[in-house]
Order: sequence, then C-alpha cells, then structure tokens
Amino acid sequence: MKCMMVSRIDDKKALLYTASLGDALKKSGNEVLFETETAHALQRPGSTFTEARPDIAIIIGGDGTILRTVQNMALQVPVIGINWGEVGFLTDLEPEEAEDVLTTISDGFLVEPRMRLSFFVGDSYIGDALNEVLIVTSRPAKMLKFGVIVDGILSERFRSDGLLVSTPTGSTAYAMSAGGPIIDPRIEGALLVPLAPYMLSSRPHFISSDRSLEIRLESAKPASLVIDGQKSMDLGCEASITVKKSEIPALFVDVGRNFFEKVDQKLRRL
Repeated sequence: MKCMMVSRIDDKKALLYTASLGDALKKSGNEVLFETETAHALQRPGSTFTEARPDIAIIIGGDGTILRTVQNMALQVPVIGINWGEVGFLTDLEPEEAEDVLTTISDGFLVEPRMRLSFFVGDSYIGDALNEVLIVTSRPAKMLKFGVIVDGILSERFRSDGLLVSTPTGSTAYAMSAGGPIIDPRIEGALLVPLAPYMLSSRPHFISSDRSLEIRLESAKPASLVIDGQKSMDLGCEASITVKKSEIPALFVDVGRNFFEKVDQKLRRL
C-alpha cells in the first residue's frame, strides 16, 4: 500500500508522531511518502499528491487539516484521519490505535464517498466544499438580506448575520453550532442554516441535491464567502450563488465505525 503522510505542522508532537508512524508502516511493508509541507517540517524528502498518486492519505490533525488536504487534492485520494485536535468529527482513529488499524487494512479497504457541493458566483466556478460555505458580512454587526430560489421559485427571503450552506458531512461542524440538525452523510443535499436570523420563523432548510438551488444576496452591506474555512472571496452587496452537487466526491476510508456512534462519542468530549 502506498501511503501519503500528512500532518498538522504547527504541533511538534504531531510531527514526531507522523514520522514515527510512517517509519512503522514502512517496516511493515508499505511504501511511505510525506506530503511536501509535512516533509519540509520534518526535513525529509517530500512529494505532492499529483506526483505520488498514493493509495491512501493518512492525515494526522483535526478537521481543519483534513479539509485543507482535501481542498488541495487535484485528484481525490481516500483519506483516513488520526485525531490530533479538539474533537475531530472527520477523523476515525485515535493515535494509540492507528498503527494496528492501518496495518490491518494494508491489504485492502472499503471507501465511502462523501458528497461535496460546488459553488458558482454568476457563471464563475469558485470551488467545492466538503463541510460548508459561509456567507457573512464584511462589516461586523451588520445584517445581510438573502433570497433562496429552489427550482426557479423564490421559497424564502430573510435577513440574518449570515448564512451557512452545508453538506451532510458538514452538519456536525459550524452548522450544528448554529442550530442545524445532524444529517446522515449518506443522504445527499444542501443544508441552509441562517445565522442569528431577524425573524424566528427563518429556520434551517435541507434541500435535495437533485433540485436547482440559487442563493441571492440582496443587501446594502458587502459580504464575503468562505469555503471550508480555507479560502475566501468578496461578494460585494449583490450576488447570485448557484449550489450544485459536485461531480467529484471526497473519499474516506471505511474502517467500520458507525457514524451515529462516532458522533455520540465525539459529542461527549464537548
């Protein structure tokens, strides 16, 4: 099995663990490579995903490390996360069990596709999100006005501090903190969660991925759009944002952990 090791680089203990785990996997007969930034921090030879074409990406860090890695992949590779963060909803393994599990699956593993959402502003593609897109005002304490168009029909207009457009995978992230439901990641759709809406009647909506979805920013205040907390762009005061199911899902290694059992265990840490 060709393994690409990726670590959060702001934590020396995580880097040392990544190096140690990589060496252990190499001794057990796997081909081990280190992603460029991780390799630079460890002062080892490195490679990009495009150059290496690994069978699996082993990511040591929190959800942010996983989101950043998935964003940077030109071609999606199955990922497995080892939790080196606070909660790590996207991670499946703890450091003390990782070597045994990875050795067990080295002869083959199942892969679970995770739907991503593609976002367009006007006719311009701006990126895919595994967790969510956040639309917020560029000026603190100012509200934005949104219109939601489903299948060409204006279904709702509301004012709020911002709007989250989340995947089911992202339903356990910012969307959950903002009052949204936890959604089975096998269901495909877009979760819309208004942030601090002016009217209490403005509630989260979950919209099937086979419907057309457009969000219109109709505000006197400028807004910004942030994808998975990794990259952002200015929208100005008016914009038309189209949301579609991405043609390229993220790929997660399935180690047989029940999603709802994992969520229950993670929530107990909060």
